[in-house]
Amino acid sequence: MPTPPIFSHVVLMTRRFEEMKAWYCNVFGAHVVHGDPALAFLTYDDESHRFAIANLDVLKPEAPATASPGDVGVNHVAYTYTSAADLLETYARLKEQGVTPYWPVHHGITLSLYYQDPDGNRIELQVESCNSEEAFDYMRSEAFGQNPVGVEVNPEMLLARYRAGASEAELIARPEGKPSPIPAAHGLL
Repeated sequence: MPTPPIFSHVVLMTRRFEEMKAWYCNVFGAHVVHGDPALAFLTYDDESHRFAIANLDVLKPEAPATASPGDVGVNHVAYTYTSAADLLETYARLKEQGVTPYWPVHHGITLSLYYQDPDGNRIELQVESCNSEEAFDYMRSEAFGQNPVGVEVNPEMLLARYRAGASEAELIARPEGKPSPIPAAHGLL
């Protein structure tokens, strides 16, 4: 059974956006790879991002008193597989058990499947679609700035392509398409 050998990143939701960015930069010696008013992606090593910080004042501007109880804090944690084959084998195994992703998406730098555990905690299982230098370049590009979320993918179609012999490069290729809506289960809506 394939297991993810890498803990990739954590996504944090906050209403203290600038303070959070400064704190993670200070504590971890991190720097911002991509930043806009709603999102900041930070790293301290060759991973494209170790922290993503989402600004709830932009994404969910309603008063904090009316926000949902779990709005602030950890949104999800991510784990990286070494290949699309391992990710898709895991998808197939979990699907047989009735566990399906609520959000299959290609972020441009990763092919990702998001799941919720029985308590509603969110987990991202992913495979990288490019090397670190390419990821940094893409995250600094206008294309990423216009769509930092990514494009939805169909895991069944990917699984079928994998089983039909598609190469790793074909499976992890960045798809074209309109930006994916962020599902309500992801806590951003």
